[in-house]
Amino acid sequence: MAPPNQLCLVLFIFLSMFSLSSLPTNAIIPKANVSLPLPSSQLVENLCNGKAVENRRFCLKALSTPEVIAAMDTTQLGTLIMKLGAANAQATLNVYNEIIKKPGSPQALKALNCCVEAYKYAILSFEMVSSGLVEDPQTANYDVAVIGPEISNCEKELINAKVQAPRLLAGNRFMKYYVSMGFEITSTLELENPNEY
Repeated sequence: MAPPNQLCLVLFIFLSMFSLSSLPTNAIIPKANVSLPLPSSQLVENLCNGKAVENRRFCLKALSTPEVIAAMDTTQLGTLIMKLGAANAQATLNVYNEIIKKPGSPQALKALNCCVEAYKYAILSFEMVSSGLVEDPQTANYDVAVIGPEISNCEKELINAKVQAPRLLAGNRFMKYYVSMGFEITSTLELENPNEY
């Protein structure tokens, strides 16, 4: 049998480890406000290297969430891209609605309302595409593609009305990136299943 001192030492170490393991992780390792990029999956790499994708860096960053990286096939990845596009469109629509409440010229109000309608359309289209990827990727491809001209028209209206709003311009740029990613993934789905549609 072990001497009492060794037994006490082993018991002390065991209890110390047990008590530390019950502490929340953030008590041991403080949380930092820096998020480390996750390695991308081969699906994401292939998509972001596609011809239709306007901004590869944005694509890789936007698709670096654990849920996206865990996507097992092109359809799952496409569905997640559409959800991200819809969420981005909703966030940008919220900014437009916030800016509309501020006083401005009738021309600016007209341009902002045009953009509100474009973003409502974008949200509906992304949601519709998300549910239609499996049934008909060709129609889904068209539905994503027609979002682009709506956003371009919104930008044109803002420029003509001389609306100076960097947040809106950034939102429009990001929306174009999501549209290009959506177009690329739906094109890929069409190529993967050419005889089914």
